[in-house]
Amino acid sequence: MSDEFYRISRLPPYVFAEVNKIKAKARSEGKDVIDLGMGNPDSPTPKHITDKLIETVNNPRAHGYSMSKGIPGLRKALAGYYKKRFGVKIDPESEAVVTLGSKEGLASLATAITKPGDVVMVPNPSYPIHTYGFIIAGASVWSLPNFVNEEGLIDQIKDAVQHCSPKPVALVLNFPGNPTSEVVSLDFYKEVVDYCKEQEIYIISDLAYAEIYFDEDNPPPSILQVEGAKDIAIEFTSVSKTYSMAGWRVGFAAGNKKLISALTHIKSYVDYGSFTPIQVAAAAALNGPQDCVAQIRKVYKERRDELAKGLKAAGWDVPVPTASMFIWAPIPDEYKDVGSLEFSKQLLQHADVAVAPGIGFGKYGEGYVRIALVENKQRIRQACKNIKKFLKPQENKKADLSKKTETIG
Repeated sequence: MSDEFYRISRLPPYVFAEVNKIKAKARSEGKDVIDLGMGNPDSPTPKHITDKLIETVNNPRAHGYSMSKGIPGLRKALAGYYKKRFGVKIDPESEAVVTLGSKEGLASLATAITKPGDVVMVPNPSYPIHTYGFIIAGASVWSLPNFVNEEGLIDQIKDAVQHCSPKPVALVLNFPGNPTSEVVSLDFYKEVVDYCKEQEIYIISDLAYAEIYFDEDNPPPSILQVEGAKDIAIEFTSVSKTYSMAGWRVGFAAGNKKLISALTHIKSYVDYGSFTPIQVAAAAALNGPQDCVAQIRKVYKERRDELAKGLKAAGWDVPVPTASMFIWAPIPDEYKDVGSLEFSKQLLQHADVAVAPGIGFGKYGEGYVRIALVENKQRIRQACKNIKKFLKPQENKKADLSKKTETIG
């Protein structure tokens, strides 16, 4: 009997487990770890949403099996969101399905549409399920290395299609990006849709961070805004970050009828959907007042500014993102040689600050760490002070070396 299972053998060691192990040990020793590693929202879920949950939980008829496709009211609420936010018409019956968070939806879709030998194009670095959902399903992944502009990604997609055999069956996109925080324009989506339609390649868009943006004049677009996009594209969204409902596990897929049907079919064998009161409350989130979303966005913007300012003062100049709840930071020059995992471990051991090593998001994430905006401003300021103390010895060493050089000269 084999000691290794096929799909498990295709998965590498979980990089984040090493950091988590050190984090758990530090906390067991009584250390105050400031955890900026996991993108776990800390703001409370808005009251009108939790009130609706409590109200529905008290209805005994709501405690039976739900629907794997999602209750009609929630699918209608999703269609309403797309109409109001993007001007896109979604048929709640044939073009929408509720998932157990977007992560489960992406994994189930991978199972539904790919077979061993298929190739899927995925940007690298990327959120792990974008890659490993397809690897678990038996497919192969063609990595599209991190890029500096939209044109660069278009060129990489075309290069992959020209040189990959067999031709890719699907392309995964994620903007605003996790972990990179990158954003793209509607013109980019138009070019990608035109090319993928020509090549008969499906597009899978992850739009989980659509409402966490800081340029009010340029909210992130949906790929479904492109005319004809629904011919080949499916898009995943979620209430997790938008309404601070990460633990509720409610996500959605919308778009291409064939892909929606395939995903729905797989889910009908796997689950009965989220607990009905949770779905009812999620519908209340989408249908209800949206000032809470603007407030959540404001909180992340303030934290982003505080963190960027504090790290700069600590001698670590990082890019300031225009969207998402993350800063994708190149590690300081002094630590380039040790790599992102070792740097993350040292930051945790010596500064009591946890971040996510870039290598955990793919080969091309090396040299970076992802820092999540999931602590309040006071805790962020403390994290920056700790990091400054940690980095300062490196500055002293450089200064000492400089003095020695001057003396020798």
